[in-house]
Amino acid sequence: MSNKIGLSTFVLASPFTNADLNLMGKVKGMGYDVIEICIEDPAKLSSDQILSAAKEHDLQISICGAFGPDRDISHEDAKIRDLGVQYLKTCVDFAAEVGSSFVSGPMYSATGKARLLSQPERKEQFNWAVDSLSTVASYAQSRNVGLAIEPLNRFETDLINTVEQGVELCRAVGSANVGLLIDTFHMHIEEKSLSAAIESAAPYIFHVQVSENDRGTPGKGQVRWDEFFASLSKINYGGQIVIESFLPTVKEIARAVSAWRPVAPSMDALAIDGIKFIKSIAAKHLDVK
Repeated sequence: MSNKIGLSTFVLASPFTNADLNLMGKVKGMGYDVIEICIEDPAKLSSDQILSAAKEHDLQISICGAFGPDRDISHEDAKIRDLGVQYLKTCVDFAAEVGSSFVSGPMYSATGKARLLSQPERKEQFNWAVDSLSTVASYAQSRNVGLAIEPLNRFETDLINTVEQGVELCRAVGSANVGLLIDTFHMHIEEKSLSAAIESAAPYIFHVQVSENDRGTPGKGQVRWDEFFASLSKINYGGQIVIESFLPTVKEIARAVSAWRPVAPSMDALAIDGIKFIKSIAAKHLDVK
């Protein structure tokens, strides 16, 4: 199975809306086969228009979520947890309607929520996440959609930082359609070994995102790319590989991911140089066209 290379809409526009669907031609022209669409504002996107534009430009679609304070499925307030569950179900609907086999992202909490909690408080937060994810997983299973949970670095969440913790959460939910999204940016901060993390979580890895250690262009930083892709090869990973970074002009995103400065000459340069590098390094280890 050939691995497809994708680009996140966070590189293109935020929030990404129906008015931005014309950018799919640009994405295809850069050499990508997948566009990963983040459902930041569901009211500004329609699945039929997304699908039509993707077919026009021969792009596969991947769906991810954006998790702000009112979409926090592990919040102490049950009403906010319910809002998060409903939002995730909306993302699942989008995924089912546009042909994405999963919804990905750090769906267990609000991005940027990081506090020093006692062990009982952490356990309570974890249990709320498990309960909420179990509800969404059941709904997603009925629509043949998976959930790819993304561990985030310590500065962006206090709940799931490592791949090992992500596997623990997947096992606690206990649904076959629940797995992991692994991201080189977060792994570079939190993992002692990229290969050990990947190989230990092999059955759970549904999706991969790639970015440099500074959120910049892949290949221009410190990530151990050969080790990363050799490990993906070892576990026979056949899924998508999506380049993700963030526009340096959106205040809400900047606050959530601590992005305070440009990390490339331009986002177009990041996208163009990024796919050249990822295709060249991945081709040494995987079936990348």
